[in-house]
Amino acid sequence: MTPSTAERVPANTADDINRRIARETEVRLAYYRDHPEEIADRLRELDHEWDVERVLEANAASLAFAGVALGAMGSRAWLILPAVVTAFLLQHSVEGWCPPLPVLRRIGFRTAEEIGRERYALKALRGDFDELRQAEDRLAAVLRAVGIRQRHRSPPQPS
Repeated sequence: MTPSTAERVPANTADDINRRIARETEVRLAYYRDHPEEIADRLRELDHEWDVERVLEANAASLAFAGVALGAMGSRAWLILPAVVTAFLLQHSVEGWCPPLPVLRRIGFRTAEEIGRERYALKALRGDFDELRQAEDRLAAVLRAVGIRQRHRSPPQPS
């Protein structure tokens, strides 16, 4: 069975690496618990953190482009490079694993889900969710707390 989108990378990562990534996040959160004035800066940093999927996509695109360029300018044998890279990218999209993944995870690249968990934990530490239950417009308060800008006065009706 194919793992869920959110769990496919951690499911294909060694347990010790998953634990290390989680522990590093916990250490950061403990620091920001004691330094709440720095949370806004950390949230901005998280907005720019590249998740492992983005790194894989950028590397695959770079290698595929290089292979096509080298194949066009030199030996057609270079065209094997984009073929292999795109096969690995397809494998990753389906299974959540490809050859560079263990290296990138060991380096410390996190999933978007892992980055998002740190983001919401920081917002909770900062108190962004404290007044949600008492808010007059609870939806608007929730949308603000999670960083979604409400564009309409009333939410669209489900179909």
